[in-house]
Amino acid sequence: MKLSHLRQIAEYLRAFKHINAIHRVNDTTIKIVLGEKSLYANMQKGHSYLAMCRHDIRRSKVYQAPFDVVLAKRFNRAVITDISLYNDDKILRIEAALSGAYKHSKTILQLEFTGKTTNAIILDEDEVVLEALRHIDASTSYRVVRVGQPLLPPPPLAFTPKDYPLDDVETYLYEVCDKEQTARLAALKKQKVGLLQKKLKRLEKHLDALEDEAALEAEAARLQHLGNLALANLYKIKPYQTRLTLDDYDGSVVEVELPRAFASAHQVSDHFFKLAKKTKQKAANMHIEREGLEGKVRHFEHFIATVEGATTVEEIARLFPPKQTGRIKEKSDDAVETFWIEGYKVQLGKNERGNVALLQRARARDIWLHLRDRPSTHVIITTDKQKVPESVLEAAAKLCVDFSVMSPGLFEVDYTPRREVKIQEGANVLYNKYETMTVSKEAAVPGP
Repeated sequence: MKLSHLRQIAEYLRAFKHINAIHRVNDTTIKIVLGEKSLYANMQKGHSYLAMCRHDIRRSKVYQAPFDVVLAKRFNRAVITDISLYNDDKILRIEAALSGAYKHSKTILQLEFTGKTTNAIILDEDEVVLEALRHIDASTSYRVVRVGQPLLPPPPLAFTPKDYPLDDVETYLYEVCDKEQTARLAALKKQKVGLLQKKLKRLEKHLDALEDEAALEAEAARLQHLGNLALANLYKIKPYQTRLTLDDYDGSVVEVELPRAFASAHQVSDHFFKLAKKTKQKAANMHIEREGLEGKVRHFEHFIATVEGATTVEEIARLFPPKQTGRIKEKSDDAVETFWIEGYKVQLGKNERGNVALLQRARARDIWLHLRDRPSTHVIITTDKQKVPESVLEAAAKLCVDFSVMSPGLFEVDYTPRREVKIQEGANVLYNKYETMTVSKEAAVPGP
């Protein structure tokens, strides 16, 4: 971030007099709400910047580290007393005091956009560190950043920076966010689509390797025939033979290699009959495995299209939630996909088996969603008897559409408590009491 730009931003920010709220939205980004505007300070080492975004960036989780506790305590609903650059360097200082506090005490939020030493430091009026995003020991730098210790000033700049005038500071801040979000979105799409494509290729390889039902049925008939021939040629089969010469019904001779030696002729015939039965069952059930794999393949194709159609980083983050810690581990089901939206568990079926499993496991007050009057994945929102926010319903309905249809357009999604859904056969259901929302699906745009 250029010093000239930061100087102009500091001048622009002096028009704001209150901090309505402040918190981290991710590990390195602090959101500062200034009236109706939100300023985002990205404190990533080597790539720090200030920005304003057209769309609100929601926090990925609620941070409760000591830094976040002090940040909220000292700056939430605070009055801004001064905004300046420290020593005319790339260090923005926001001085504030809590409105209505019994004792007027100044607190400083020092945002240092200084490359490898980028940091966010909270200081008291005596320049003593109250907390910091990154703590620095004496073994790492002469400029120690530790709670309870005074913060030394950084060395002065060894050069005179150039001026880069901005036509409009606010427009520039929005452009920074647009550029960063676009670049991050493209990189994230590429990463996640690559991950999904690997899984899709494994499924397609497994699907292609499935044996043909007709070939299995022919093999079952052949084995059954060999079993019958073994019975018809009992007198010719000697104990512990591994190679047989049998007379077929048409007078021809059949040579048979046995996988192991058998003690009697009856064991040979039983061996072929058992193999025939197993192969016939495999042929009869092959369509179940094939349909399951085909459903998973379609699921991943929808998943890839959903990622490619995402317009914000937050949409992709919702599709790939972090592993939940502190929760009771549940038995995983590879036919069900699980998402977390604003703390609510949202699940959808990858295929018919997954849809059936969701219907069977859902509780009476859980919310069920399905495309209206057309086949679709079943979606369940686990409510824990709570009222589900409208934003969660909308996000779940969007998932229902994205994982059910590939074409863009407007789609109606019905939703109702699970108790109103009556299972007919498999994943086919009937329901009477329901509400409907309309979801718009945009065409997917593949990443670079």
